[in-house]
Amino acid sequence: MKLVFEDFEPGRSFALGPVAVTAQEIIEFATEFDPQPMHMDEMAGRASILGGLAASGWHTSALFMRMMAYGFLLNSHSQGAPGIDVMEWRKPVLAGDTLSGRSTVLESRAMRSRPGIGIARFKHEVQNQHGDLVCYCENWIMFSMRDTAETNP
Repeated sequence: MKLVFEDFEPGRSFALGPVAVTAQEIIEFATEFDPQPMHMDEMAGRASILGGLAASGWHTSALFMRMMAYGFLLNSHSQGAPGIDVMEWRKPVLAGDTLSGRSTVLESRAMRSRPGIGIARFKHEVQNQHGDLVCYCENWIMFSMRDTAETNP
């Protein structure tokens, strides 16, 4: 059974990942979306403050989104999100890193403006294989309530 709003009680958490990050993936993303030298060339990355070929922060966010989708969103009656309140890239994600993390429900409530929809605020933490926090995010996600889940797939 897919998760509905009532399943997202404060304190519940969901494991994210693991996801391996390759040099090829970093370069491909950077080539299309963020063609700065430290994201496209190993030597330029080493010469930068990032210390190696580093994923763009936007790439890190996209990887986190994939982890969240596979961690719980695709198994839920998610109705999307109204935005992101906090997105912090705490440490560089380097070629060869393996990312994992956790999404935790902080609070939840029914939406007055959208009957049948509830909204939950999450904190998301993504670490590398050394346990270093590389990405921190907070945002609200909307979910269909149990009684309306079939009409809001």
